[in-house]
Amino acid sequence: MIRSFLTVSTGTLASRLLGFARDSLIAALLGTGAVADAFLAAFQLVNVVRRLLSEGALNAALIPAWLRVRDRDGEVAAAAFAGRMLATVSAALIGISIAVALSMPLIITIIAPGFLGSGTLDLAVQNARLMLPYLAFAGPVTVLMGLLNAQGRFALTAFSPLLFNVALIAAIATLMLWHTDATFAAWMLAAAVGVAGLLQLLMLLSQRSARLAAPLRVSFDEQMRGFFAKAIPGMIASSGPQWLMIAGAIIASATPSAVSWLYFANRLIELPLGIVGVAMGTVLVPELTRAVASGDRDAVGQAESRALELATGLALPATLGLIVLAEPIVRLLFEHGAFGANDSTATARALMWLALGLPAHVLIKALSPAFYARSDTMTPLLATAKGFAVAVVLAVLLGHYFGASGIAASIAAGAWSSAFSLLRKGTGEFGFSVDAAARKRLPRIVLAAFAMGALLWLSAGLVPSEAHGLIRFIALGLQIAAGISVYGVLLQILGVASWREAAGALKRPVRPDPGA
Repeated sequence: MIRSFLTVSTGTLASRLLGFARDSLIAALLGTGAVADAFLAAFQLVNVVRRLLSEGALNAALIPAWLRVRDRDGEVAAAAFAGRMLATVSAALIGISIAVALSMPLIITIIAPGFLGSGTLDLAVQNARLMLPYLAFAGPVTVLMGLLNAQGRFALTAFSPLLFNVALIAAIATLMLWHTDATFAAWMLAAAVGVAGLLQLLMLLSQRSARLAAPLRVSFDEQMRGFFAKAIPGMIASSGPQWLMIAGAIIASATPSAVSWLYFANRLIELPLGIVGVAMGTVLVPELTRAVASGDRDAVGQAESRALELATGLALPATLGLIVLAEPIVRLLFEHGAFGANDSTATARALMWLALGLPAHVLIKALSPAFYARSDTMTPLLATAKGFAVAVVLAVLLGHYFGASGIAASIAAGAWSSAFSLLRKGTGEFGFSVDAAARKRLPRIVLAAFAMGALLWLSAGLVPSEAHGLIRFIALGLQIAAGISVYGVLLQILGVASWREAAGALKRPVRPDPGA
C-alpha cells in the first residue's frame, strides 16, 4: 500500500505544484477585487466538481461496487456494469450542465449573496457558464480513473490531472502576453477550464482503460439506482473541504477581496491535503474494501493504522510549517502584478487560521474510508453537513469582528466538528483498529513535527521581507529543506522509519489484484 500511496502522492504533488504556478499567475493577472472575486467564486464550483468527481472522491463509491460485481459475477459482468456507469454518468452530467446553466444566477446568489446588487454577480454568472463544459467532461474521466484505480493501476490516474493545470497555465501566459483587460481575461480563462477537462478525457480514452467499460448503455435500472443512492452521499462527503470553503465564501462575498484572499490561502492548504487526501481515497478504499469483505480484522487494522501514521506524519509538519512561514510563502508565490502587499498580509493571516484545520481535514480523509468500505456513505455525509453548518454560523459571528481571518477560523472549526463526529460514530459502531506499532510511532511523529516547527520558528525572521525576490526564494527554500531534513532525521533517530524501509516500500511491487 505504501508504494501505491507514494505513486498517487507524487502525481498529486506535481499537480499541486503546477496549481501553485497557475494560481500565482491568476493573482498576477486578475489581482483582487470585483473581477477576481467573480472569477474565483465561479471557480469554486469547478473545484467542488473536481472533488466530487475526478480527484478521487468517486472512488469511494465506484471501486467497492465494481469489485463486488467482478468478484461475484466475473469480468464480463463488471465490464457491462462499468459501461452502463460510464454512459449513464455522462448523460446525467450533460443534462445537469444544461439545468445548471439556466439556473446559474440563482446558484451564484446562493453561494455569494454579497454580490447581489453589483456587477460582480453578472461577472460571476458569465464566468461560471463558460466553465460548465468541464462538468460534462469530468463524468467519463471519473469513471475511467476509478476503473484503473480498482485494478491497482495508479500512475495514469495520478498524473492525468496535470493536464488541467498545464492547459490553464498556457492560457494565462497567453493572456498576459496579450495585455488584455481583466474582465476579458477572466472570460477567456473560464473558457479554458472546459478545454482542460477535454484534454484529460482524451488522454484517458487513448489508453486501453476505455475497454474496461463495454458495452456503453444508458440505464437507470435497479442496480444503477442503488449505486447512485450510495454514491451521491459519499461523493458529497468526500468534498468536505470544498463545501467548507463555499460556506466561508457565502459570508466573505459581502467583503471586497475577501473571497480572493480566502481562495489563495486555501490553495496552500490543498497541497498537503491533496497529497494525503487523494491518495487515501485512491489507495486506502480498495485496501479496506478487500479487508472488510474478507473479514480479516488484522488486515483492516493494519490498513487503518498505516493510514493514520501517514496522515499524521504528513499533515502535522505541514500545518506547523504553513503557520510559521505563512507570510513569506504568500509573498513569494502571489505578490506579483495586480496582487499587492496588503493582499499578501490579509491572505497570510487567513492561511494561518485555515492551517489549524488541516489536521482535521486529513483525519477525515483517514477515517472516512472505514465507513465507505462498509457501504456506509451517510455517516460521512452527515458529518460534512454538520461541519458546514458550524462553519456558516461561526463565520457570521467571527467574520463580522475579524473579517477574512475570522471566516478562516470558522472553516477550521467546521473541519474539526466533522472530524470529531466521524471519530465518535466510528468508535461507537465498529471501533477503529490502531495496532501496537502505530501506538508506538504516533507520539514520536508528533514530537518530531513540533521539533521541526520550532526550528522553522527560530529561523523565520532571518530574511527581511523587503529583500530581493531571489534572496527570499533561496532563503525560503533553504528553510523548508532544512525543516524536512531535520524532520526526516528525527523520525529515523526516534525509530519511526528508516531510509532503508522507505526505499524498500518504493521497490516492493503493488500487490496484484487476483481478479485483474
